[in-house]
Amino acid sequence: MDLGIRGRRALLSGASKGMGKACALEIARAGVDITIVARTEATLIAAADEIRNETGAHITTVVADITTDEGRKAALSACPEPDILLNNAGGMPPGDFRDWAREDWIKAIDLMMLPPIFMMQATVDGMMERGFGRVVNIASRSVKIAHAELGLSNGARSGLVGFTAGLARQTVGRNVTINNLLPGIFDSDGQREHVAKMSETSGRSYDEIWSQRAGKNPAGRYGRPSEIGAYFAFLVSEHAGFVTGQNLLIDGGEYPGTY
Repeated sequence: MDLGIRGRRALLSGASKGMGKACALEIARAGVDITIVARTEATLIAAADEIRNETGAHITTVVADITTDEGRKAALSACPEPDILLNNAGGMPPGDFRDWAREDWIKAIDLMMLPPIFMMQATVDGMMERGFGRVVNIASRSVKIAHAELGLSNGARSGLVGFTAGLARQTVGRNVTINNLLPGIFDSDGQREHVAKMSETSGRSYDEIWSQRAGKNPAGRYGRPSEIGAYFAFLVSEHAGFVTGQNLLIDGGEYPGTY
């Protein structure tokens, strides 16, 4: 399928590895000019070289922390008029809500809720003026299946999807869509860190927890980052202009509800 986005400009945060990198790779294959942002220069350069070598796409790298004003300014200076925006960030470690102070909640909001909102604030008006825009936030299935140990993420990410529900209805008339991807268990660094923390706090072995989580999933496995990349590529294509304000699970069928 021709995605119809060749020559478009994309700005992707958290795109040096895992799901973010997979998203960058898929749209690079479709001929998009890409700016990828991450905090660690070595992994960022390696990701850019890999994508560039495979696809021949034009890749710009920005070493920045998108959770800061300075980081967002650096990203937007490199790609001031993106047609495609990916907001992707890590989560907070699991824990017990009794142990979380106000500072922990503020940190969660500053990591998972406010940076995507500020990036949308800086870009969607330009997208509407140009008549094309695609925004995707990678959140988590925890906004639909709350896990007690992930209360910080449950709260902050739910705030983000609640905000986008209203904004998405204001922009779609100008061909600007905003959607949230809700991944379940994926074979990613973030998942490994999560399982390591669960092992530390529960006393169970890492391998036991990792295998059990895969076995409980109806698909019997972890998701592959490439599957997120393919879903993302469709959502930002010219064919997805009638899909907006949606929270789209990609979790191997683990969500138990009908709706």
